[in-house]
Amino acid sequence: MSYSFSHFHSKAKEVRDWLAKELAALRGGRATPAILDAVLVESYGSKIPVKHLASISIEDPKTLRIAPFDAGVLKELEKAVAGADVGLSVSADERGIRARFPELTSERRAALLKVAKERLERARINLRKERDAALQDIEAKEKQGLLEDMLDPETVERLKERQDDDAFQLVDLIAPEYRCPRC
Repeated sequence: MSYSFSHFHSKAKEVRDWLAKELAALRGGRATPAILDAVLVESYGSKIPVKHLASISIEDPKTLRIAPFDAGVLKELEKAVAGADVGLSVSADERGIRARFPELTSERRAALLKVAKERLERARINLRKERDAALQDIEAKEKQGLLEDMLDPETVERLKERQDDDAFQLVDLIAPEYRCPRC
């Protein structure tokens, strides 16, 4: 009986999806609604995500338009987005909130690159953990006699190659302007 790597592949896909979501939330200089996913608004007696209180649209490449469903939460929305520390300049008008993305400076680009590399490294560590868990699972099943000798060097090498392929796919998720030649 051979070992099924489907669990490893599903975990690797989860890691890729997590990294894609994390990288989408980084502010790169273009307006993206994903940057407001983590912003919570104190409204109706609890903390509610912005996307549940307002529609978020891209007005132009540097501006987001946040139009609340209920005009009564406009002040809370403005306060939450301004206090979210995502680097947006916020102004309110009668139709909603306009959040402008300032130009990226070289220092901010370097900081974004550092954060992107940290997230990539965290994803690689998670992939390694999943690979090690798969190897331990194979080892445990071999000891129980459920599998024939799976821990031959070829199987271990094949699992490491799969993990390396997944790691290269993680690097491909980083936008070209943030890639470094050594990643």
